Amino acid sequence: MGYSFFSLAANALTGHRRWKPTWRDASPRDRYDVVVIGGGGHGLATAYYLAKNHGIANVAVIEKGWIGSGNVGRNTTIIRSNYMLPGNTAFYELSMKLWEGLEADLGYNAMVSQRGVLNLFHSDAQRDAYVRRGNAMMLEGIDAELLDREGVRREMPFLNFDDARFPIKGGLVQRRGGTARHDAVAWGYAHGASERGVDIVQNCEVTGFVRDASGAVAGVETSRGTIRAGKVAMAVAGNSSRVAALADFRLPIESHVLQAFVSEAIKPLIDNVVTFGAGHFYITQSDKGGLVFGGDIDGYNSYAQRGNLPTVEDVCEGGMALMPAIGRVRMLRSWGGIMDMSMDGSPIIDRSPVDGLYVNAGWCYGGFKATPASGHCFARLIATGESDPTAAAYRLDRFARGYTIDEKGQGAQPNLH
Repeated sequence: MGYSFFSLAANALTGHRRWKPTWRDASPRDRYDVVVIGGGGHGLATAYYLAKNHGIANVAVIEKGWIGSGNVGRNTTIIRSNYMLPGNTAFYELSMKLWEGLEADLGYNAMVSQRGVLNLFHSDAQRDAYVRRGNAMMLEGIDAELLDREGVRREMPFLNFDDARFPIKGGLVQRRGGTARHDAVAWGYAHGASERGVDIVQNCEVTGFVRDASGAVAGVETSRGTIRAGKVAMAVAGNSSRVAALADFRLPIESHVLQAFVSEAIKPLIDNVVTFGAGHFYITQSDKGGLVFGGDIDGYNSYAQRGNLPTVEDVCEGGMALMPAIGRVRMLRSWGGIMDMSMDGSPIIDRSPVDGLYVNAGWCYGGFKATPASGHCFARLIATGESDPTAAAYRLDRFARGYTIDEKGQGAQPNLH
């Protein structure tokens, strides 16, 4: 079904009783050309671009829960491409460009809002670091603008500019950044993939891999039976280590919980996305009026989709330091996503050490904003056997070769990223 003004008007005349499901809830078949494990944003985007860009529609996306039940529905919806290091800049800018045309491409409203992303700085050294990042962005054709203190004050006069510990001295803004509705992104990619013949199979958990005589992966064992495939691709976010273990190899990642929060609805206050440079805190305001914010990962490994109270306290302290006015706003709810944190803070898009199995993992904090480019590049790798040039740096063996991409510059330890 296509979505348009005319389909909306036609269904309004019938009391909206004739809408068809957004995607087909398929039953698994015996064999596919490609099986994608993981029905989140990256898995659905991979299936969509396999069908759209490479003509491979005999594809199944298998999800152990329901579509959108994982990290794609458990984040703060931020999209941006304000990265500095080679290997990251081109990839995230590709993702930004795909975001800009996503709704027209999918024929589905993903609520992409390019409201801008502002990174505040609070010291001369931090200003110099943002100048370097902005220059690196502009050299790659990515928009960047440095604001001084008064420039930030004109746009956000309610921030705490004069705090003795964290005075706001300016900020780096990417005007093209912003937000997208997370669940609408999952539904949109599911809709686009299903329209092109992809089977989306829910409540289908992978329990093992089928191997051929040479040891190569030739399918998956699931809670709904054996499914054979020419190629198998895993895009399972925080469960990457678990699924890799079923294929007898280890990944250089740890799983941590990242919490997010939303407040009660208030009148429009924050027009853009703001990040606090003196602490790990970021905030925006949803269309429904709630303040959506987050901060650091929890400090221990976990597979639980919930967090702990010390992290809640730490995030709220960062928010109060940045804008004390929110101290009177009541927090409505919180949730947690499982982050697969790599050793350098950058992702992995590559073949696995086992023939026939491909890996998309290690997204740390960057998974949602990377959704379109991740699917685009992973699909190309699966279809052609060649990495997309923008994702060539995300090889699994970079840790052994000494080609890590430490964007944050704090060392090879997952909790530092």
